[in-house]
Amino acid sequence: MSNLIRRNSFFDDFITKDLFEFNRPKFSPSEATLPSVNVLEQKDSFEIQVAAPGIKKENFKIDLERNVLTVGSETREETEQKDSDGSFTRREFNYSSFSRSFTLPDSVDADRIEAAYENGILKITVPKKDITVENIKSIEIK
Repeated sequence: MSNLIRRNSFFDDFITKDLFEFNRPKFSPSEATLPSVNVLEQKDSFEIQVAAPGIKKENFKIDLERNVLTVGSETREETEQKDSDGSFTRREFNYSSFSRSFTLPDSVDADRIEAAYENGILKITVPKKDITVENIKSIEIK
């Protein structure tokens, strides 16, 4: 019976290997990762650091809706190579994106949030509100 079940190496290679290998890294959804994030609390602010090297500053999007701060990026690339007579030979598309959301405490001043991108690190500074004695209200118990 072992003679009836024989492996066809071409078929196996076709199923298990990429026959159109263009010397590009393999990608699978299981290898997708989100950028690493550090959140630092300082005396008068929070600092959110997003490690995102290689992403252009203009590809980031930062939104604040209610008290949820969302940081994301989306890039699309298209590469086309043609042979000498101009006929189509190869075309590749690359799409990558990420999105991270952070629920901000009520103690932050959303109007003064700032962001800067330098050396592959997106830094978002979220200032805390100034809490003074005048902002504290005592409620009388009847």
